Amino acid sequence: MYNYTDGGLTNIVLANGYEEHDTEFGPGVSFHDLDGLIKAICLALASKRSPLSAEEFRYLRQALCLSQTSVGRLMGVTDQAVAKWEKKQVPLPKLAEFAMRAIYMEHAGGNQKVKDLVEALNVTERVLTIVMRETEKGWQHEEEESVT
Repeated sequence: MYNYTDGGLTNIVLANGYEEHDTEFGPGVSFHDLDGLIKAICLALASKRSPLSAEEFRYLRQALCLSQTSVGRLMGVTDQAVAKWEKKQVPLPKLAEFAMRAIYMEHAGGNQKVKDLVEALNVTERVLTIVMRETEKGWQHEEEESVT
C-alpha cells in the first residue's frame, strides 16, 4: 500500500498501480497511468459522501487548471478568499464546495458546455471582440482575441 500525498491529500491509499524504486536521490515511486489515476481520484473526491477538505477542494481546482482568481470570479469572491478556504483560515462555503464538485463531474463526464466554460475561466488575461455576422442561418458570432 502506498500513501498518495500529491497536492496535500492525506486520505488516498493506492493498493496497486505503482512501483517503488531507488534513485540516486533516494526512494522514488512511479505511477501507472498517472492521468487516469488523477481523474479517478478527482471523481472519488467529487462524489464522496462527506464534505470536501480544503486540500481536496484545491486538488479539484488544480485538476481543472483553474487559478484561485478564476474560481474567485466564478464564486463572486476575491482570489484571497479562495486562498483562505484552501489554507483553512476560513470555512469552505457549502455553495463553493457544491459548485466545485458539480463542475468537475460535468467536465469529467464530457459536458462540452462546461468544458468550454472552464476553458474560458482559465484564460484570465484576454480581450475579446465579438464579431456578429448575419447569415442564412441567422446571426452567428466569432471571437477575435488579443492578449493584454
